[in-house]
Amino acid sequence: MNNRGYRLSCLQAIHGGEAEDAARARLTAELRQLDDDFSFVASCNEGGEFMAPERIDRLKAIAGRVWWRTLDDRIGISQDERLRKAQTPAAVLPAAEPLLADKPEHVFTRRPQDCLSADNPWGFRMAVPALLYNRGELHNLVVERGTLSEEERYKINEHIVQTLMMLSQLPFPKHLRQVPEIAGGHHEKMDGSGYPRRLTRAQMSPLARMMAIADIFEALTAIDRPYKKGKTLSEAIAIMARMQQQQHIDAELFALFLRAGVHLDYARRFMQPAQIDAVDVERFLTTDEPSRAAG
Repeated sequence: MNNRGYRLSCLQAIHGGEAEDAARARLTAELRQLDDDFSFVASCNEGGEFMAPERIDRLKAIAGRVWWRTLDDRIGISQDERLRKAQTPAAVLPAAEPLLADKPEHVFTRRPQDCLSADNPWGFRMAVPALLYNRGELHNLVVERGTLSEEERYKINEHIVQTLMMLSQLPFPKHLRQVPEIAGGHHEKMDGSGYPRRLTRAQMSPLARMMAIADIFEALTAIDRPYKKGKTLSEAIAIMARMQQQQHIDAELFALFLRAGVHLDYARRFMQPAQIDAVDVERFLTTDEPSRAAG
């Protein structure tokens, strides 16, 4: 029920003989709960590190509330939207609908040309979602980590696929022949769990491993991303230290990155003064680094 519905119920209860003080006290509590639920849904839309099961359960309970639609939702829309809505018969108005829903028209099927074959010539090894897009309201609000659905994350990750496909067709001179590998490997991980080719450390050049560290550091500290605030220097280094412990980035090159002061050089040139805080470099350096060279 919405604000208007609660107020109407309150007046009807008073008209029916209920004590006005009790009816209005209930109305105040109902409106307060309505505001609290709205704030909760808004916080789910912002996303975060982790969406706890109890939050998902509460969101589904809110989503299940019914409202009455009295207007035709198939007018004033694009032909593409109209075709998707045609998958289901139009409801007779007024129509009872859940507050939040995943509907057939929210689903965009993946065409054959949007898929990667297992024997593709570039060696891409990425799990392709069954759907091209899923714009379901609940589907996108109950994302367990961050703010991206499986389909959105794949679409973002796909940029590196296009990068490699384009660069691999360019006739680079001899001294630039590593460009495709360097540009296309900055999302790979040392343990082989990255993308798009699931390369391991041994399969990557030192330059590609360096690019991965540079890319992550820039992404964490950047202030021009509309979806997040830039991390402070200490926050970014702490996150990257965990990543090297999990074998996501090269431990030796990360240690070199810190010891050489590259993080400070970059911070002074490109980060805001408020982001540059103290970093205890020694705390983040592993004590059991292999003695072999980074290459």
